[in-house]
Amino acid sequence: MKNVTVTLDEETARWARLEAARRDVSVSSLLREILRERMGTDEMYDAAMKRYLSRPAVQLGGPWPPREELHDRAGLR
Repeated sequence: MKNVTVTLDEETARWARLEAARRDVSVSSLLREILRERMGTDEMYDAAMKRYLSRPAVQLGGPWPPREELHDRAGLR
């Protein structure tokens, strides 16, 4: 494992200490857990995006209807 020095503002540092105490872990362990979770989320998003973009484009049937047809409300009266 690598040691990393992180500089936090006082409010963030206070939150990290309280959250770590609430979870009964060290601040270092808390930050490691949060970063690993974020890393996994980013990887899952990237994989999902690649799957989506690899699909063939959906072809809509025929041309779009004209504006007048879309806004014709005679059938609703």
